[in-house]
Amino acid sequence: MTRCFMFAFRLSFSGRACHRVYASQPQEAFLEGHVAAFEAAGGVPSGKIRYDNLAPAVSRVLAGRNRAETSRWLSFRAHYGFEAFYCEPGQEGAHEKGGVEGEIGRFRRRWFVPVPACASLAELNARLADADAAEDARHIEHRAVTLGEDFAAEQPFLLPLAAEPFETAAVLWPRADRYARISVGKCRYSVPARLMDAQVRVRLSANQLEVFDGSRLA
Repeated sequence: MTRCFMFAFRLSFSGRACHRVYASQPQEAFLEGHVAAFEAAGGVPSGKIRYDNLAPAVSRVLAGRNRAETSRWLSFRAHYGFEAFYCEPGQEGAHEKGGVEGEIGRFRRRWFVPVPACASLAELNARLADADAAEDARHIEHRAVTLGEDFAAEQPFLLPLAAEPFETAAVLWPRADRYARISVGKCRYSVPARLMDAQVRVRLSANQLEVFDGSRLA
């Protein structure tokens, strides 16, 4: 059994959602989840998207609804052209995010019981993409039409996708030690012996680390 973390993004009108699983909760996972959600929807919600005060987006909570946002998050929002609405911290804002929190519990009970067995997170996320698509046939309580039919009415109001997706991976330049190991975060990784004592380029995404020797993947 491996502990993982689920990203969930839900459209308020139709209830259509996107779910992805990551090994940890870095900013790269937060951004990758958004890119997956926007691509699955074929567009970006116009106006504001509602968030809790999570660290990948918010560096400091200010007075009222004002927030000091992280630099990469600001760049990401500018790239896709949407605004963020931040909930009140603590119990005061608990009622403001009930839709997505309820969605996480419902989706987990529907698709994660029993706990899925898979060979990789890539395989699991492919299954989740299929599960999200299957949800279009679902009826939300008290609605006359399916989730997919409501989404078809909502989709024309989405903003178009950016011409190119945002680069969500972080680029780092660690130096390999005399044992041909590099340190990234709190972990050490072995690299080819030829890179001993050399500075290497690392592309760090949510679920993958790639080491480059010049322009080549090492």
